[in-house]
Amino acid sequence: MSETMVLRCEHLCKEYGGKRVLEDVSLQLEQGHIYGLIGRNGAGKTTLLSILTAQNPATSGTVTLNGEAVWENQRALDHICFSREINPLNTFGSAAYKVKEYLRIARTYYPNWDEAYAQRLIERFGLNTKKRISKLSKGMLSMVTIVVALASRAEITILDEPVAGLDVVAREQFYQLLLEDQTETGRAFVISTHIIEEAAGLFEKVILLQGGKLRLMEDTDELVSRFWAVSGREDEVNAACDGLTVYHTERMGRAKTAYVSTAPGQDIHPLVAGREVDLMPLSLQKLFVAICGEESAEVMGR
Repeated sequence: MSETMVLRCEHLCKEYGGKRVLEDVSLQLEQGHIYGLIGRNGAGKTTLLSILTAQNPATSGTVTLNGEAVWENQRALDHICFSREINPLNTFGSAAYKVKEYLRIARTYYPNWDEAYAQRLIERFGLNTKKRISKLSKGMLSMVTIVVALASRAEITILDEPVAGLDVVAREQFYQLLLEDQTETGRAFVISTHIIEEAAGLFEKVILLQGGKLRLMEDTDELVSRFWAVSGREDEVNAACDGLTVYHTERMGRAKTAYVSTAPGQDIHPLVAGREVDLMPLSLQKLFVAICGEESAEVMGR
């Protein structure tokens, strides 16, 4: 393997019982970036992540790390960590272990494991390593998965809902730790989360899955810069949105708000000049709701 890791999937499809849950997904994850994976429940996020990390076989398509197939390839998997929620009810599996035993087993999977860092994280989170996994609170379970992810030092590190169960203080601690670690190591992090507003500031790039398909994968700042809420009298809003892609509209009496996007590099201000409308940039969360809250978008006018 070369020093810079690139995890790539091409034309991934996955079916369960004849139902397709992923369809023709192709994307590339490069070391040195933080990616946010977002999508509604059932969009296929966890399925995609499990296939990327060789925990689930694809029905068709390929997954490679620097050109080498990931499936049943320990050489490639040594560089990948998939940290996901632990099932505390699985008392015959990982949940039967004490935290210290669980972490000792995790250490054997990752050749770059940083034990000193793991101990610092344990102390910072106040984890009782003598407790059994099955006896931990949801928040403490999340902390265990975070310790594994960060201490693995894997070049490609994937976290599925890492802050589930954490209070706001612990979530902020995690975000800060992740940023510090990424700055220090240059790892790639992929974070799947429903808490979009909080985590948006972490994401350099956004991956949006919708209905098992890759809806978009873009630089976060560039993506957000293209989305706006246009508000005003309905006729003025309709005229101002002429030629823009409209994702969602809301009406109250004669007033209307349209959630729209411009083309890449296009400035919205000249397009609405002379119209009695208000412009408001959309946050990533509002953008997500605008895109996924409607079945389809339409281009108005022109």
